[in-house]
Amino acid sequence: MKIIHCADLHLGSKIESKLMKISSDRKTEVRNSFSKLVDYALKNEISVILLSGDVFDSDKPLKKDKEFFYNVIKENPNIDFIYLRGNHDSYELYNENISNLKTFENTWKCYKYGDVCISGIEISKDNYASLYSTLNLDVNNINIVMLHGQISESIGIDKIKLAKLRNKNIDYLALGHVHSYQKDKLDDRGIYAYSGCLEGRGFDECGEKGFVLLDVDEEENKITSKFIPFAGRHLYEVSVDITDTLTTLDVEEKIDNSVKDIEKEALIKIILTGKVDINSERDINYLEKKYKNMFYFAKIYDETILKIDYMKYENDASLKGEFIRLVLKQDLPEEEKRKIITTGIKALTGEEVN
Repeated sequence: MKIIHCADLHLGSKIESKLMKISSDRKTEVRNSFSKLVDYALKNEISVILLSGDVFDSDKPLKKDKEFFYNVIKENPNIDFIYLRGNHDSYELYNENISNLKTFENTWKCYKYGDVCISGIEISKDNYASLYSTLNLDVNNINIVMLHGQISESIGIDKIKLAKLRNKNIDYLALGHVHSYQKDKLDDRGIYAYSGCLEGRGFDECGEKGFVLLDVDEEENKITSKFIPFAGRHLYEVSVDITDTLTTLDVEEKIDNSVKDIEKEALIKIILTGKVDINSERDINYLEKKYKNMFYFAKIYDETILKIDYMKYENDASLKGEFIRLVLKQDLPEEEKRKIITTGIKALTGEEVN
């Protein structure tokens, strides 16, 4: 028996503000990733898809997102979709008329497939303390448990205390809430895993995105798991040290070397770092235009620090000199003065100030 564990689709979610120009396209791609997942399931004879929470980004999703999700389920009656609501969609009203949609409540429920038992509970203020003691699993079953929350040393709403789930006869703990793949040992018998999300929606969600494929061997009474990278588009945050560069051409060369292995369909955030001379030249508008033409999306952030010999500006008659002298007179820590001067010089030279 093959099972897919995925989570955190966040259908209808807001896209990071810096990506607003491509927001509509990305929302469509996030939706389509779920359709592609189901296509993968059909081609690979997968009979169950576990959805460990946050299918929707809110309890009141847009009609088009709800219709899309539930229609995909209706159109694939040979696959069971086991959906456990998360903190984002905790009050979403299930469509109970779909025979292959299996759902959970605030008490433990189990769906059985031969010797495979898939159990789950939606954590709430009423059960977060008792859910651990009320979980009773047959030692002879292959036990998969679904939960949504953050691993924690304490109990609470949206919190999962692993210590209280050990030695409970769990073979695989299918978690949702964390948007990157994580896997580790639960106890001598089982493992736990966050599948992560299918698509990154902002630069806080860089890295490989996908799902976990579970292969259940009932004869051997064991589960093997494998992470399957699946995102249609990747996000990258690339830091480029441009210390001692003097011209835009120098900076361009360093960026080129840093992004040469990144696919052209990617979204990329380029962060310029290092210490640069106050008279060095960086045409951020030119650079950003170049990399926007090279990649699906690109944005450049200049976080360099200016190397400033303050004594050079002691008698300088320029606007830079006047500004630097004014800052130096202030009763501020040296690091704060440096930050103010750096920001001011960027503004005076026409650079974007974050």
